[in-house]
Amino acid sequence: MSQLMRRFGSFRGSKKRKERCKILERRHSDPQGLSASGLSSSPSTPTQVTKQPTFPLESYKHEPERPETRIHCSSPPDTGQRFSLPPSQSAAKPPIMTPAPCATSKPAAAAAPAPLQLPAASEGMLEKLELEDEALEESESDIYVRFMRSHKCYDIVPTSSKLVVFDTTLQVKKAFFALVANGVRAAPLWESKKQSFVGMLTITDFINILHRYYKSPMVQIYELEEHKIETWRELYLQETFKPLVNISPDASLFDAVYSLIKNKIHRLPVIDPVSGNALYILTHKRILKFLQLFMSEMPKPAFMKKNLDELGIGTYHNIAFIHPDTPIIKALNIFVERRISALPVVDESGKVVDIYSKFDVINLAAEKTYNNLDITVTQALQHRSQYFEGVVKCSMLETLETIVDRIVKAEVHRLVVVNEADSIVGIISLSDILQALVLTPAGAKQKENESE
Repeated sequence: MSQLMRRFGSFRGSKKRKERCKILERRHSDPQGLSASGLSSSPSTPTQVTKQPTFPLESYKHEPERPETRIHCSSPPDTGQRFSLPPSQSAAKPPIMTPAPCATSKPAAAAAPAPLQLPAASEGMLEKLELEDEALEESESDIYVRFMRSHKCYDIVPTSSKLVVFDTTLQVKKAFFALVANGVRAAPLWESKKQSFVGMLTITDFINILHRYYKSPMVQIYELEEHKIETWRELYLQETFKPLVNISPDASLFDAVYSLIKNKIHRLPVIDPVSGNALYILTHKRILKFLQLFMSEMPKPAFMKKNLDELGIGTYHNIAFIHPDTPIIKALNIFVERRISALPVVDESGKVVDIYSKFDVINLAAEKTYNNLDITVTQALQHRSQYFEGVVKCSMLETLETIVDRIVKAEVHRLVVVNEADSIVGIISLSDILQALVLTPAGAKQKENESE
């Protein structure tokens, strides 16, 4: 029994000695127990690196990058042990950094001349920017051109708007009634056979039908009552057929202005090239209003302070006009033959008293009085006497800036230029203004570039 107790005692003693040795080893390798917290301590010998606990930075030893490169990236310079160098390298080198990997000091020495070179480069850039600013100040005349080129058609499409689309199989009469009922002046035409938009139906079409087929109040206009839109297009456009002029929403506003004026149209449908859907119908009025909203935030070109007499903007020769007792059919004939959109109404003394535009003609459809076009202009304009505020006029001595503000605020398509006696001198339209603000400066700028 005593012999068994001695063996058991010696076994317990040897076990305690082994545990004590293990504790001493742990204290020696990790005196503060930092490895348990996830932080590494400096190994006292190269062989102890393999006993370090695993942590994310050890992933570096699987990369092909050299330790010197990683050490160079740290600031201030580290001793290198935190990166847990691979055993092969740590065995060949002592764990404490020596001055041998001088890569940390070389980049600093190489970077020293850089501050001496940067000011010279930055001064050159500043001089270049100053020259560009001076050039921009000198070229204020084309500020509206640059504005239009930097904005897309999609920028002025309202978030919510009404767009009426007609199928070409619809009756012409019903189509014009639909324009009146929806308060719109034009609608894209969709042809089911081609599955695409093929044209526009506008008030001009209504005027052309009345001008072409009206005989007298006693004869009904059969073509207006029975024809479909596609029939009218085949008859009217058989010699003058042109593809639909449209524009992409990603096109610039400059392109829109150019297309409107070049093609002598008043409405430009915005059609998505991907889906083929019509999004909006652009007009001179919408574009000029958008430009005028930002005019106060841009440098003002010198020509904005010049008057109409100096600029010569508008039409001042062979001005078409009518009298209060002129029959409607005669006014429609002038619209078609002269290709104009409005006629000033002048009394016997030559004073401008009213204006009859194409838009007023649509009211003949609204009131269903298009079968009697022998009535006078005064009779035809009675429907608007309640809300008509008079003709919007201007003089030759008013500046272009004043003209733009007036035509935008009045929401009209033209101003009648008059003299002191209120007699007609000329007409200035939205097309004339956009030509002067956008296209003329662009043309002048292009000529300057070509001459250079």
